Amino acid sequence: MFHVEKVKNDCIRWIRDFFEQNGKGCNAVVGISGGKDSSVVAALCAEALGRERVIGVLMPCGEQHDIDCAHALVDHLGIRHYVVNIKDAVQGVMDHLPADLTLTEQTRNNIAPRIRMTTLYAVSQSCNGRVANTCNLSEDWVGYSTRYGDSVGDFSPLSHLTVAEVKQIGYALGLPRELVDKPPIDGLCGKTDEDNLGFTYAELDRYIRTGEIEDLEKKALIDQKHAANLFKLALMPAFMPDSDELCGG
Repeated sequence: MFHVEKVKNDCIRWIRDFFEQNGKGCNAVVGISGGKDSSVVAALCAEALGRERVIGVLMPCGEQHDIDCAHALVDHLGIRHYVVNIKDAVQGVMDHLPADLTLTEQTRNNIAPRIRMTTLYAVSQSCNGRVANTCNLSEDWVGYSTRYGDSVGDFSPLSHLTVAEVKQIGYALGLPRELVDKPPIDGLCGKTDEDNLGFTYAELDRYIRTGEIEDLEKKALIDQKHAANLFKLALMPAFMPDSDELCGG
């Protein structure tokens, strides 16, 4: 049984402790998409630090059809926010890549998340901030994030919580249900997360927590994605010479 109130309160305390140890007096900087994860992280930070220490950053790439959800979230929480349209930056990179370089669709889709993270750190460094990672356990389990894009940050409140658990925390925080229940979508390729993954988050969450899944083809797909993407969660491998080689032995 998931003890939502206890987990919510523990997470709020954890955020306070993180800032006490790693940025006393700093602000939490959160990229706001209007989906459940960024909404829950922003709300947790507002509870932990006070809304005056939370900065939302909205980063449409040109026209964003659901930008009203992001505005609804910052209005609901009453937090300071900035809107930075990244379209020109994305197009600038695309325009200056070598003409003979063949870009895959995934390559094109991943440019925007990486520029968004650059934008978040520009705001954070200018506003005495720490950048929140908004990925959840379900996404991380199958590598559904962009390396050096939405996969990074300075602290991660949701990385040990499944989609279903994040939604329960969102309800407990009193967030608008239309934000918590909004179908997860990356906003880049026009498909939902579940369309891209090939299974539902309900199936994935149950498999993560219990090891149970009826569809063996989906089990194999989840296992394959999990194994292939573990590198995203690991520290960068680094060569370490023998100590005697460093000492001239």
